[in-house]
Amino acid sequence: MSEKRDYYEILGVAKDADDLTIKKAYRNLAKKYHPDVNPGNAEAEVKFKEVNEAYAVLSDADKRAKYDAYGHAAFDPTAGGGGYSGGYSDFGDINDILNNMFGGAFGGFGGGFGGGSRQRRNPNVRGEDVEISITLTFEEAAFGVEKEIKYPIIAKCSACSGSGSADGSQPTTCPDCHGSGYVRVVRNFAGIQMQNQVPCNKCGGSGTVISNPCTSCRGKGYVKTQVTQKVRIPAGINNGERFVMRGKGDHGRGAGPAGDLIINIVVRPHKIFKRSGYNLYCDIPITVTQAILGAEIEIPGLDGTPIKYEIPEGTQPGSVFTIKDKGVVYVNSPSRYGDLIVTVNVEIPKGLSEKQKDIIREFDNATGTAHYSKPGGFFKRIFDRDKDKNKKD
Repeated sequence: MSEKRDYYEILGVAKDADDLTIKKAYRNLAKKYHPDVNPGNAEAEVKFKEVNEAYAVLSDADKRAKYDAYGHAAFDPTAGGGGYSGGYSDFGDINDILNNMFGGAFGGFGGGFGGGSRQRRNPNVRGEDVEISITLTFEEAAFGVEKEIKYPIIAKCSACSGSGSADGSQPTTCPDCHGSGYVRVVRNFAGIQMQNQVPCNKCGGSGTVISNPCTSCRGKGYVKTQVTQKVRIPAGINNGERFVMRGKGDHGRGAGPAGDLIINIVVRPHKIFKRSGYNLYCDIPITVTQAILGAEIEIPGLDGTPIKYEIPEGTQPGSVFTIKDKGVVYVNSPSRYGDLIVTVNVEIPKGLSEKQKDIIREFDNATGTAHYSKPGGFFKRIFDRDKDKNKKD
């Protein structure tokens, strides 16, 4: 026993390493030294056996505690510790790790270590989901719309009703795996007998074979086909959102349920409106006179109906007004709406005649700066700042 290497040293971990660190170290070393990766390499086989032995002890809390207390003597039958037989006490953990690393080929350890068993693959498997995109106009997304779409799915063959057999015949039990779906293979790795259960090549793991295949699906039982489906797009849906139609995806295998149809929504931009959540935004131009005196203006509604709105006297460029409940309806909440947010842009007239310019000059002379909040206040702040500076100097 004195010639045995320390188990922590073999796995390259510290004595206080947690279970996850030990498992990760074992996974890397087992993959590195596995005989399938190093065919004919005797040194790799020895290391592979050494790594497995170390992990079988350090991955078991009780064994690890004994090893930490007594070292290798804890498993030496001559030392009264009960002995370590060189086999594996936790087949499930090691099997799971080897299955993950080598594609599920390991069904269990055979020979003196016990064998694994598997049941036939479940013939009832849920169908895959199908994902598509639908492009809508801005209005279609806001108000909802019914669309007729076509998309591909994997469906049960109508000629054989999904059995894969022609003329009403039925599949027969696979002669190679006798209906289990798996065949057993025994290998010797580094003096360890490993019993692998792999899917049967003849039946593909189903446990049955088709002696008289359907000519439409070539014995597969399923075909790729185009289906037509009417889709009701709910009002209020937005760009980038998705919704699901249950059971409209690929057909299930056997008695398995169908998958779902996942619809991704793409919404074209609008010429006037922008959208954020359920609120609508738009810019509205008004004249200088309307801004000065106030006016009732018409704002376009998304449904084409104008919305009358009274802007107040002295409205400034960039003023923002909120019109409640004139936005987009909430999905599945027909009585709840977002708002319409309007930004006012005051348009300055161009190409005025001399007479028109004179009128503007007369207006300007008559008003002065008394009716403006920014110009007078702006210059006053500048002058006051300069006066304060001169006083300090």
